Amino acid sequence: MVEIQLIEKRSRGRPQIRCDDDTKSLIIEAADTQFRENGYAATSINAIAQTAGVSTKTLYRLFPAKADLLSSIISDRINRFFLALDQSTLATMDLREGLERLLTAYGMLTMSDDTVDMMRLIIAESDRFPEIAKSFYETAIVGSNAVMEKWLTTQVERGLIKLEDPHMASGMLRGMMIMEPQRAAILRQQKTPGIDEIAQRARICADIFLKGCQI
Repeated sequence: MVEIQLIEKRSRGRPQIRCDDDTKSLIIEAADTQFRENGYAATSINAIAQTAGVSTKTLYRLFPAKADLLSSIISDRINRFFLALDQSTLATMDLREGLERLLTAYGMLTMSDDTVDMMRLIIAESDRFPEIAKSFYETAIVGSNAVMEKWLTTQVERGLIKLEDPHMASGMLRGMMIMEPQRAAILRQQKTPGIDEIAQRARICADIFLKGCQI
């Protein structure tokens, strides 16, 4: 009986084991903070590990290179974009409603303070670290364009719009939606737009676009 009580007492003092996914989340959050505050080059793995409360050994096991951390931050943002869209709901919307929903979600992703900070970092350090520019382009730009291109292609197949090149049209549509306000925010000439301004811009962009291609 005494032995059982001693075992129970010892077990209460043992630290809980955290799964790798939770540890990864802590590390990604810490890396995001460090990159935004200090830049990519100036941020050390030791600083990220200390901020996350993990050992450098654990960090390197989960993220073998610093570039992997930045790639994971970008992927995390893109995954939020996919979640915000809710593809099943988007598929049930009519043409205009679906396009506005798509553009609004894209605007929320690309014109957030976090993304603008990331864009500044990529622009500032891509010459020294071309791998971070490659990662951002392939994950963020190509990835989000593929979502919009797929939606446009579906509308063409449904006979609702006419486009010769959905891929090119997607790039034009994305540029119309975000280029001016995002660029102004990156250059610190304007604040990032709020949800109401983004939604209004999405309505205007959808109207201009549909007037040119709706059947």
